[in-house]
Amino acid sequence: MGTSASKRVSRSFTDSNDFNSACDSVYEECLNLNQHAFPGVRPYQLSAAADRVHHSLSTTHPLIKKWVPTPPTRSQVDTAYRVVLTRRSGHEPDGEEEPCLGKGEFRAFGVEVFAGAVVANAGAAVIRRIPIGVAGIAGVGAVTRAGKDLVGTAIGLYALGIATSIYLSLGGG
Repeated sequence: MGTSASKRVSRSFTDSNDFNSACDSVYEECLNLNQHAFPGVRPYQLSAAADRVHHSLSTTHPLIKKWVPTPPTRSQVDTAYRVVLTRRSGHEPDGEEEPCLGKGEFRAFGVEVFAGAVVANAGAAVIRRIPIGVAGIAGVGAVTRAGKDLVGTAIGLYALGIATSIYLSLGGG
């Protein structure tokens, strides 16, 4: 488990031909919609673009199919946009300019927004699943009058198993 979940997910998207193709296709659609008046995708187009990438991959890409049932929120889109701009300039944008994203930056934006959505939803799944199992194990332990060390160990192993299962599912396979 040497790689963080977000890096694992980002790498899965970066290495995916389907994901890159969907991003490139949506990028070209955005340029066509603004009639090539700008050298890239404008910030106001990003939310709709993320929706189109999601729609394109929601039935085929395993991570999006499992962890991103709805398109990314506007907040996730805005956060990903700021991250990409910060990588470009090395500092947070000042709000006066609204730079376009070129093809490579649009792909980086796609990776950022969808990796963020996958990791957020996977984290929520961990938070939902662990308390239910812990309550069940504690209940069985109380009924069977098992020792607290045994119950504590079982709870720890259960939590580790859930976290590991979700982490491994983030590989995209």
